[in-house]
Amino acid sequence: MSESRDCGMKNNTEKESVKQMKTENGKVRKYLPQALLLLSSALWGASFIFTKELFVSEASITPTIILTGRMLVATVFTIPLLLLTGRFERIKREHIKYFLILAFAEPFLYSICETGGVQLVSGSLASIIVATIPLFIPFAMRVVYKEKLRVGTIIGVMLSLVGIALMSLNDDMTFTANPKGLVLLGCAVLIAVFYTLTLVKILDHYHPITITSWQNLIALFYFLPLMLVKDWHSLPKLSYDWHMWLYIGFLGVLCSTIAYMCFNYGMGKLGATAGSVYNNIIPVFSLLLALAIGQESLSWMKVAGIVVAFVGLTVAQRKRKLKKTCNKKDEGPLLDI
Repeated sequence: MSESRDCGMKNNTEKESVKQMKTENGKVRKYLPQALLLLSSALWGASFIFTKELFVSEASITPTIILTGRMLVATVFTIPLLLLTGRFERIKREHIKYFLILAFAEPFLYSICETGGVQLVSGSLASIIVATIPLFIPFAMRVVYKEKLRVGTIIGVMLSLVGIALMSLNDDMTFTANPKGLVLLGCAVLIAVFYTLTLVKILDHYHPITITSWQNLIALFYFLPLMLVKDWHSLPKLSYDWHMWLYIGFLGVLCSTIAYMCFNYGMGKLGATAGSVYNNIIPVFSLLLALAIGQESLSWMKVAGIVVAFVGLTVAQRKRKLKKTCNKKDEGPLLDI
């Protein structure tokens, strides 16, 4: 009698443990896309600062050399990893054109514009301009894919853009920057919007790691001929010391590979509009790292900008969560344009 009672209690305990474990796993899966999007923002924020450091430490280095090195490191890292783990996926014939366009847009054209812009303006200002991408994506998604514009997302984007504007001003409320650098970074923003629209076409067909690996490999074949024709004379002038390889390795493995994997996964789970909102906090990470290594100085304006940018991100995501708890008829306010 006592033995059967003990067995019953033991079974109940095991069931409660399994139930608790499933609940905890569910919470992890629920917040995993947000966590990975935050990580991608942090890594991309750091990329502006480390790219600027490369330009400062290597007088002869060019944007094309940096980008070719990034793609080479990224490809050497990801392709063998996929083959060893058995996760290598072939591209379907009907999707080849999308991968070619995807890699041509980003990282090829986007990185040329972004890195060229970083060469002419500060790393933190470059990240601030790139953070305007979410402002354009909801409207592009509406025009191309008829996706409705959610009030919560747009309010969050606008709030975080106010924060970005505060971070971009000098202490005397002035704004100074190289016009050519601003044009290059503006082109990068438009290319990133086009990249997002193209990415939506294949997100449901491939794992994020597959998409990232193939776009880096294809982009390498775009960059390599350009570098050999345009900048071959600069190669012998480089130092090739461990600092240079460390920066390129960081940019290739973390920024061109891990960050894109995290971003593609988060986009697949949250959608293009909500996922792109996380780009708004890239300047925050750039500024914090720049402060840590002495590239920037802290002011009350920048502190206020950081706070407002995070509030905007919180508003955008909170509206999304409220929508999930409602019925379809009560999804929350929509801008049905």
